[in-house]
Amino acid sequence: MQEIIKIENVSVRFDHHATQHRSLRTTLSNLAKNRRAEYFEALKDVSFTIDKGETIGLIGRNGAGKSTLLRVIAGVIKPQLGNVIVNPSSRLVPLLELGIGFQAELTGRENCFLAGALMGLSKKQIQAKLDGIIKFAEIGDFMDEAVKTYSSGMYARLAFSLATEIEPDILLLDEILGVGDMFFIRKCTARMQKMIRSGITTIMVSHNLDFLVTQCSRLIWLEHGQIRLQGEPKMVADAYRKLGDQK
Repeated sequence: MQEIIKIENVSVRFDHHATQHRSLRTTLSNLAKNRRAEYFEALKDVSFTIDKGETIGLIGRNGAGKSTLLRVIAGVIKPQLGNVIVNPSSRLVPLLELGIGFQAELTGRENCFLAGALMGLSKKQIQAKLDGIIKFAEIGDFMDEAVKTYSSGMYARLAFSLATEIEPDILLLDEILGVGDMFFIRKCTARMQKMIRSGITTIMVSHNLDFLVTQCSRLIWLEHGQIRLQGEPKMVADAYRKLGDQK
């Protein structure tokens, strides 16, 4: 098998106070008191490889590091330690949050062209795929309305349609199949199954273990930022459920 992603000893930590506003007085006071910064270790020395065509499911409790790992692979977060190597010839499309990368003041149509350009597609290539994006999204005249007017379900429809229509080599999904109405979720699931069969490398975060067991070639169970277990989906899922039953 051809290796397409390599994660080597990756560690990521966040400052607990990084998102808090601190005045100059508070900062100087902390320095005077020799107060050390408090850190949360989101990932700790994580290593694994992914072969082309694999479908990987990331499982674990909230805060285990799943979404952080996806963002590291996508290049959104740079690890303090370790390396992330993605095949440079592969088109990687991250679908990490609803509408991430969308510009609120632009219309859905305009955002398709903007996002496509950022992914390396020409205007002509995007135009050729636009009808397919619109048809799948099923948001009607809202394609020409500013996305700031969209509901969460409309965001999900357009974001998923765009990400999957442009034929990525690597697709990153973070709980996207948990958003939207029942019919849309079924539609997304059917497209995901088709993409998996076509050999697109997929890495997804989901709390739907039954779905992951049936669709993935491997599960990786994260706990407190570390890999607790990885391997055959049913084996890993059963071990994860067993731990939950014991608590």
